Amino acid sequence: MAGVRKRLVTAAAVTAVLGSLLAATPASAAESVDWQPCADAPGVDCGTVTVPVDWAHPDRGTTSVALARRKATDPQARIGSVLMDPGGPGGSGTEAVKTGWSLSPEVTRRFDTVGFDPRGVGASTQIKCGLEELIADYPQVPRNQAEFEQLAAHKRKLGESCNRLTGPLAEFGDTKSVARDMDVIRGALGEAKLTYYGVSYGTLMGQQYAELFPDKVRALVLDSNMDHSQFTAWDFIRSETQSVQAEFGEFATWCDRTPSCALHDRDVSKLTRDLQDKAARGELTDPRSGEPVTPLTLASIIHSNFYGPSWGRLASALKSFVDGTGASTRLREDIPVNYVLPAVLCDDWRLPVHNFAELETYRRAAAVLAPDVKISALGWATVTSCIGWPNRTSNPQRVPQIHGAPPLLLLSSRHDPATPYAWSQAVARQTGNTLLTYDGWGHGAYAKNSTCVIKATDDYLITGKLPAPGTHCAAVEPPATALTAQPPSTIGF
Repeated sequence: MAGVRKRLVTAAAVTAVLGSLLAATPASAAESVDWQPCADAPGVDCGTVTVPVDWAHPDRGTTSVALARRKATDPQARIGSVLMDPGGPGGSGTEAVKTGWSLSPEVTRRFDTVGFDPRGVGASTQIKCGLEELIADYPQVPRNQAEFEQLAAHKRKLGESCNRLTGPLAEFGDTKSVARDMDVIRGALGEAKLTYYGVSYGTLMGQQYAELFPDKVRALVLDSNMDHSQFTAWDFIRSETQSVQAEFGEFATWCDRTPSCALHDRDVSKLTRDLQDKAARGELTDPRSGEPVTPLTLASIIHSNFYGPSWGRLASALKSFVDGTGASTRLREDIPVNYVLPAVLCDDWRLPVHNFAELETYRRAAAVLAPDVKISALGWATVTSCIGWPNRTSNPQRVPQIHGAPPLLLLSSRHDPATPYAWSQAVARQTGNTLLTYDGWGHGAYAKNSTCVIKATDDYLITGKLPAPGTHCAAVEPPATALTAQPPSTIGF
């Protein structure tokens, strides 16, 4: 083990040196932002930076990365800029900032808020894929080897269309490249060191930035962490599924204690298992549309309502299935395709599944771990999205090696449906950084209206002061009447 650790440290040191050399190339050295008022967002400035498509060969073409900025509300107290990413993969930081996404008033008083669209996303040069390949039907849950091969063929054809229509950028959507782009943004903003808030998949960007540019870090807040050391497909599915099943238990307990829950005084677990069995027999339909509801669709509906959480909406939806009546809100949405998702995931994660028998083993094992939800729809989608993908994994998972950076602040909800709490614990342990735990529910701890979480985070961003190791912030009870949630098609990191 000592030899392995020594090799890892040596590799990390070499990576850091190479990162510094690449960051000093002309592509990043003279970069600046020509800010102009955004046409679609009063009070917000828009701009771009230009970065190499392939950071290993900066002379082989460039791509554009879009930015949106709201200036600090108190210029006299301004500290600098805070760069922000909302996750995804594929989340648009520019659109989020344009529509009002920010940190607390105390942070926005002292910092310019800058959102960015990672390479391939939104207003940046886009990764585009063929419509015919995107909408083609394929077995999401294969029932035999022939259907497994159909799944693999679909993903291969989709990836080939992305390569054909996008060009080289389709093969360089990885997060390590994004981290290098972030350093160009830092320099273009005129910041000697980076201040950053990233949530969900944005945490992987922050982790890899600290690996590559430890001496360029001022303060990084990593909220709801990706654990890039989930090494196998089963590791990924297992940890995601265990987390979602645990969140289901929290939901059932909430229904027991909340009279306004549509399933109050009902056995929520038995009711949901009965619905899953009915879906597996092909007998469950959406009461509004009449469309069949598969076990994976039902798992997606459950999962999507855990982000907020929107437990009131979920209880009403499950009751509508039982009663066969129309739900209070639409249960499913037309599926919008995120062109970037597989290009990023399959570049960042090597999660091979070799045949139907292996995939079916994972599905059955997950159902044993999660008798109510059966599987994490997000974990399943992540693993199956890369089966047959034609491009190589250039940034495969590894234990993060951060050396020489100032202390980082990690945040996590104790009950997170998308990035399990255990993932943030692992990153804190691997990197030796402080984890602040919000003992509540949902994805993205900073956005859960906890004054404890907000104050500790703001203190760190403004002064660099960390909360005491092991700090926990009390849960904030979710609203019983919450009826909005991300549709199942948009669950992600």
